[in-house]
Amino acid sequence: MDKKRVWISAGIILNEQQDQVFITKRAAKAHKGGFWEFAGGKVESGETAEQAVIRELDEEVGIRVTELEHFVALEHDYPEKALKFDFFLIKGFDGEAYGKEGQPGGWVKLSELRDYAFPEANDVVLDKLMGLM
Repeated sequence: MDKKRVWISAGIILNEQQDQVFITKRAAKAHKGGFWEFAGGKVESGETAEQAVIRELDEEVGIRVTELEHFVALEHDYPEKALKFDFFLIKGFDGEAYGKEGQPGGWVKLSELRDYAFPEANDVVLDKLMGLM
C-alpha cells in the first residue's frame, strides 16, 4: 500500500554573516524525535511552499521572513512515512529566533552542523550547505 506523501516546507535560517544557522530540536514524542532540524512544517491546502515556510517560521521560532530563496527540493521515504521537502535559505528576517513552542534551539556555525544529529532526509541538505562554506 502506498503511503500518502506529506509536503514539508523548511527554512534554513542564516545569520547576517551567513556563517551560522538556527536549528531546533524535535520533541521526543514526534517522528524522528530528539533529532535536530531546520524549522518548518506541513504545507497546508491552498498554500505555496513559500507561504508555508513564512507561516511556520513565525509560529515555531518567532521571526518574520523578509528574504528567502529556494535551496533544494527532495523526497525521502522512511518505512513509516513518505515526505516531500522544499528547503529555503532564509537570508533576511525581523525578530529574534527562539524556540517559540518551548523546543530547544540555537545558532550553530555552518562548519559545525555535522556535529548535530539530523534525520536522514536532511543528508542532501547538509551536504549542499557544506558547499556554501
